Amino acid sequence: MSAPHIFRFGIFELDTDAEQLVKNGRVVRLQPKPFKLLCLLAGQAGTLVTREDIRKALWNSDTFVDFEQGVNFAIKQVREALGEDADRPVYIQTVPRRGYRFVAPVDRVAVNAKATEPVYRPATDGSLNKLLWTHIAEMKLSERRRQKSRKILIAICAGAAVVLALAAAFLLLR
Repeated sequence: MSAPHIFRFGIFELDTDAEQLVKNGRVVRLQPKPFKLLCLLAGQAGTLVTREDIRKALWNSDTFVDFEQGVNFAIKQVREALGEDADRPVYIQTVPRRGYRFVAPVDRVAVNAKATEPVYRPATDGSLNKLLWTHIAEMKLSERRRQKSRKILIAICAGAAVVLALAAAFLLLR
């Protein structure tokens, strides 16, 4: 990123100057490489970013790392920070054996160095589209949380049933 930007998508703000990801006003911790990867993806929203593009952006030619595992780990950390599941992507779509695509609508705010307020420049084709997408993304994330809660509740109920069955069997066998 040559100039500082703020990328807004869903309930997130990605501030390239402050190097922060903010969710609903709270800072989400993200290591430098995953942060840089998220900036790269959000900055090219809707476009396929190849694994080779990611390698060039995150590691220089002098660095010797297991690049495949490095990219996978960075993507995993970004997804965890965004609270998404790779099997049901809300923000980052995997294009098998090629790369990744940031699928959420992104508003790009160029931070004017002389002004104290950001200069707003929408990068999407309409605020209604972005608003609808934001609500859909929030609904998907809420549904995942509900499913997780249901699974926990079912596990607790099953455990309680087993304990009750064991207690009944113990009492009957005495």
